[in-house]
Amino acid sequence: MAIGDDFSIDTNGNIRYVGANHGQPGAGYYTVLEFHRWLQDLADDAVASGDDLVDITHPTPSERSTDNIITLLPPYNIDQVASEHLYDGSIIQNNGNDIWDGIVNYGNEGINIQLIQDGTLITNDFWNTIPSGESTPGLNRDADAGISHRFMIKVRESGQDIDGRRLIGITREYGKTYDEFTINGTNRGNNVLALSNSIDLNNQTSSSIVAGWTDIQNLHEGYTLLDIDNDGVNEPYYSKWTRGSHTINDLYEYVKYITRIGSTSTLYGIDPQIFRGITHEIPVDTPSGTFQEPEKITWSSGEGQILAIDNTSNPTKVWIQLLKGTVPSDNTTLTGSTSNATCKVNGTVIDRTGTINPVFIGISTGSSIIGTYGVGIKETDLTSSDKVFDLDNVQHTPPNYVTFIVQGLVANEDRVLVASEENGSIKENQLTLASAITSTDTSIIVNETIPADTPASGTIRVWDGNTYQRVSYTSWSGSTFSGCSNVPNASANANVFISYIDTLAQSSSESFTTIYVSDRNLFIRVRDGGTTPIKTFETTATLGASGGSVTAIRTSDE
Repeated sequence: MAIGDDFSIDTNGNIRYVGANHGQPGAGYYTVLEFHRWLQDLADDAVASGDDLVDITHPTPSERSTDNIITLLPPYNIDQVASEHLYDGSIIQNNGNDIWDGIVNYGNEGINIQLIQDGTLITNDFWNTIPSGESTPGLNRDADAGISHRFMIKVRESGQDIDGRRLIGITREYGKTYDEFTINGTNRGNNVLALSNSIDLNNQTSSSIVAGWTDIQNLHEGYTLLDIDNDGVNEPYYSKWTRGSHTINDLYEYVKYITRIGSTSTLYGIDPQIFRGITHEIPVDTPSGTFQEPEKITWSSGEGQILAIDNTSNPTKVWIQLLKGTVPSDNTTLTGSTSNATCKVNGTVIDRTGTINPVFIGISTGSSIIGTYGVGIKETDLTSSDKVFDLDNVQHTPPNYVTFIVQGLVANEDRVLVASEENGSIKENQLTLASAITSTDTSIIVNETIPADTPASGTIRVWDGNTYQRVSYTSWSGSTFSGCSNVPNASANANVFISYIDTLAQSSSESFTTIYVSDRNLFIRVRDGGTTPIKTFETTATLGASGGSVTAIRTSDE
């Protein structure tokens, strides 16, 4: 079809697309230069005909500044639908009050790209229409030139630039690599995006399976303190992700799933399709009221979403994702949109956009994670091959957390005990009491230094003169177990041993996680004297640098 068959011009100068298949394969698409040439060709006609009411008696319809910059002169104008059928430049109209600028993406064919404008995702992604005769999206591509898409986006309306003509291009096709490219203010003519993708070999689990991984969660959306490197000093982060029963790469895949194009969930109070992570760190003072975490904050030149704040009622730092506008300057007032709390910028805002990764959690190697700025992960879900960066942008390497698993259990029937092993049995004198204890004590001190591979919380067994009593603790340090409960009366120098697993089975397996220091020999006992009794299962195993496991052998005792 010729351009004249696809557009009409009425007596008021309204230029509209009237061709077939708008938004579908087979529609007509033309460069802005072709559009201008067609208008000028009509303008020199003696008499207008058909639905193109322009001839020598009418005002000049358009001017060409360059082959890629065309101005429509009053009263001539296009609408959004018409703009979607033009490319390779800009259209300016209404005396410069309305402008569409050209976008060219240099990337692989078939890529599905999205645009964030004015803090939201543009839902009308017409540029991903599949051209006639093709099987993959991408309007007006030029494969020989490495161009996957060419189209126009409206960047100025009614005399106002839309968010300063800023655009963020992203590609988030699940199963493929994610990418991001920012245009900090479009110019007339063509503006370059450089988005590409490829198969992500660390993201090959089907989305339907990943959707069911409900034990992968962010345990805290906002400012939180974690001791990732186990040095006794907490560091600040803006999340505490847990991988649950899954691998660290599963966590990576899950994060990609919830931020993919088409996601309908919410992340830190905003659309996860546009979630990028922290873009700016803002020092603040003179607070009033109590902020919420997360919430939107606004200021005279923009708005952002709080991802972390070091103190909701008396903050000194706020970390945000910039949504629209420009960052605030010193002494600018920030206002919480939900809380109505306020504070002021105290100094220079720190730009953190250089730390952003298209997958906000970081990079997966398949077996480890290289985290992005500020993203925290539960300490025991990490290993020494992982790396994370706190909100001070300091790298932290975790110790080698390892897990030992006892499998083959029957829930609510099997009693499981795992302890340190010596000579094929429990090492009952692993530790000894430093002094006598009573049932009113909440701390237990031993003569020895507690082994560094002792779980952060758990149970110990204490000899009370008759039997080994089970005692729970919530933490330990040096030679002291703290937060103890069910403490028996026991004498000084009584035996104490750590019971790494000491429970009635709640599922088909039980496990403990701790820090690997060196190989530890373990003794395992499983008993079931209930309705389907088994002979006592006992064995030994080693907790090594990769953890360890055993499977209980269930020999009937009926």
